[in-house]
Amino acid sequence: MRILILEDDSDIADGLHAGLHQHGMACDIFASGRLGEQALSAAPYDAVILDLSLAETDGMDVLRHWRKQEINTPVLILTARDALPDRLAGLNAGADDYLCKPFALDEVIARLHALIRRSQGISQTQISFGQLILSLNSCSASLYGQPLNLTQREWLLLQLLVTHPQRVFTRAQIEDKLYSWEQEVESNAVEVHVHHLRKKIGASIIRTRRGLGYQLGEAP
Repeated sequence: MRILILEDDSDIADGLHAGLHQHGMACDIFASGRLGEQALSAAPYDAVILDLSLAETDGMDVLRHWRKQEINTPVLILTARDALPDRLAGLNAGADDYLCKPFALDEVIARLHALIRRSQGISQTQISFGQLILSLNSCSASLYGQPLNLTQREWLLLQLLVTHPQRVFTRAQIEDKLYSWEQEVESNAVEVHVHHLRKKIGASIIRTRRGLGYQLGEAP
């Protein structure tokens, strides 16, 4: 999962980034409303954390712009504006959830998971694929009842494929989901992650579509 964070308080932004990264999410942070507004059109984010008090433009205007452009990425407003009229205005402008500061990181993460599951049409917190079980809330997986030791990006790749079983992803699309803009991507990074997942789960778990990319393969 890749999350866009629009927050002009650097301490809060850094805390969110560190916490979400520990829970298997790639994140990009913008303090500028204008830059953040453009970012959602430039990368395939799974959800947005949006502060309403941003540099250059108000977060509510950013949200209205996205919805006017029919960008339906789930948005969690995270703000100090806790009055009922503010909460109603945010939800009526197209936000999917609204949480006031101060907040608990665990609640932010739980709400993000719920928003993303809902947007992907997934009602449960666990996904079964044969003997492979993915626990979406804990970002963990098990095979034949035994926990798998996956790196963050191996987990992100596995989750991406299992939640979109019919879709073929190009290498560029996978890189966009696994890496934020600040992270350097080796030319063979996706191939390395695929190789490691096949060693840990089985060679048939990921199907290579030559000239196209990768797709979920056969269930273990």
